[in-house]
Amino acid sequence: MLIQYYILLGAIALVSWLVSSTLKRKFEKYSKVQLRNGMSGAEIAEKMLADHGIRDVEVISTPGRLTDHYNPKNKTVNLSEAVYNQRNAAAAAVAAHECGHAVQHAQAYNWLQMRSTLVPVVSVTSGMSQWVVVGGLMLGAAAGLGFGYYVAVAGLVMMGFATLFSFITLPVEYDASNRALAWLKNKNMVSQEEYAGSEDALKWAARTYLVAAIGALASLVYWGLQVFGGRD
Repeated sequence: MLIQYYILLGAIALVSWLVSSTLKRKFEKYSKVQLRNGMSGAEIAEKMLADHGIRDVEVISTPGRLTDHYNPKNKTVNLSEAVYNQRNAAAAAVAAHECGHAVQHAQAYNWLQMRSTLVPVVSVTSGMSQWVVVGGLMLGAAAGLGFGYYVAVAGLVMMGFATLFSFITLPVEYDASNRALAWLKNKNMVSQEEYAGSEDALKWAARTYLVAAIGALASLVYWGLQVFGGRD
């Protein structure tokens, strides 16, 4: 049972690594495409927020690489040091994408609200769900024994929330990228070459979330089969 699961995890990890490696190469490539307007990632972000009438969101620098994110709790667009300071197509893409989340928040985008609602639940349950399922199986869930079965089902429910969160994240991320690209193009913020680089970089960034969602679903299905498939 566990051998099959580890094979599944290995396959998903391999695909994830390939996508992540490609993403890093893309960002390195487009980091060399300098913006003709000379604006930094921070300036791009501040202009996009202003153009959408958002005055209560702060753009700040955060340590690390590819650590960029929007924090709806304190309304901050957090840009990694490279993105915050650099003036290239990759930085413009990331900065605009994170501002896309700020625009979603300001406009009460439904998928973002749904994801935010699930955050407290997933943060508590995601790390323990697999162990709860395994514990239930060890207690006899597959044989149809009552207590072990209910423990395993509880673990599957926890895992289900994490899987749901992963799939809800997809429209949130794709929509943020679409908002970013539309703004970059409509406001003539980038040249045709710069736009192509920004679009390609965001496309590969979105694929990391797609792989994560598929991995979460595959894991849920696998453990579901172990719990329900072994019952008489």
